[in-house]
Amino acid sequence: MNIGITCYPTYGGSGVVATELGKELATRGHNVHFISYALPFRLNGFRQNIYFHEVELPDYPLFEVDLYSLSLTSKMVDVVLYDDLDILHVHYAIPHASSAYMAKLILNEQGRDIKIITTLHGTDITLIGLDPTMLPLVRFSIDKSDGITTVSRFLREKTLTNFNLDVPIEVIPNFVNIEEWKRQDGSCLRAQWAPNGEKVLVHVSTFRPVKRVLDVVRTFDQIRKTTPSKLIMVGDGPDRAEAERMCRELDIINDVIFLGKQTCLAEIFSASDLFLMPSQSESFGLSALEAMACGLPALTSSVGGLPELNLHGTTGYICEIGDTDRMARYAIDLLSHPKKYAQFSTAARERAVKNFDAVDIVAKYEAYYERVLRGEK
Repeated sequence: MNIGITCYPTYGGSGVVATELGKELATRGHNVHFISYALPFRLNGFRQNIYFHEVELPDYPLFEVDLYSLSLTSKMVDVVLYDDLDILHVHYAIPHASSAYMAKLILNEQGRDIKIITTLHGTDITLIGLDPTMLPLVRFSIDKSDGITTVSRFLREKTLTNFNLDVPIEVIPNFVNIEEWKRQDGSCLRAQWAPNGEKVLVHVSTFRPVKRVLDVVRTFDQIRKTTPSKLIMVGDGPDRAEAERMCRELDIINDVIFLGKQTCLAEIFSASDLFLMPSQSESFGLSALEAMACGLPALTSSVGGLPELNLHGTTGYICEIGDTDRMARYAIDLLSHPKKYAQFSTAARERAVKNFDAVDIVAKYEAYYERVLRGEK
């Protein structure tokens, strides 16, 4: 099958999922064509059956606004025609789904049909897509897609409710390659971060307000008062400077390590003990799944699709938004009881293996592609 994938190439969940899906599909013999304005950051190194098509923006003084969506449409038309694509699979509704639909119309005029599958990832439905200036376009683009998937049951219900839609939506959760995402030897990193045997907590995000990075700092401040520990902050974004300022104010800056954006997360997780995700909104929580696959119990908020991933009292604990006191107590309890921690760690890995293995989830995408090609939803 020849599959076109459009996603944001930046450090974020939707782009990561799309890239990992493309890589897995390529290993199964499909030809995968990525169409975006930059190479997806996890698409590193040459991979057989994977091709990249860069969307170039016109450089003309008349245009004072970003024409990416229009340039993307033209590039989609070219790739469909000249690489004989079967499906355009777009990740994140804005503007990818609308660009794909416009490409479909152009191709129809040339006697060429192309099926469009839109995968919704979260803020395209729960935040940006609800902006009054965007809502009609997002609703129309979703409705006109040949197939629609969401990464959680929560997001499916939000989509149907927020946009007053009555269309079939397939829930296909995020996934991990369990052979790549597993516990490694993290002794070197751990010796560097925690030379005196401290516990290591880790947070990974885009450091946007919705991720509640300051709650991570507040939680850690309480933990370290009773449990010698270090905090590893992975990622970057608008709230990083404020988080660093808070660490200085609380006089914990020497126990917090800001790594910025990183790609070798399995190594980092393998040198850590707990994963913190106190988000205000989270359609699934991919980085939590990746941490769990490496044997880290997860401490998360109760929002969105997180309860579908993290089982309270089994693979980690779930707290209400902003309840840093409870999250700290749960962390201290796990870190203070080795036998209990080992049970949670094993359960976290087992849940990732049994429920979110790439082998099983990518097969669901393949089956869904076949259904859409037959004209089914």
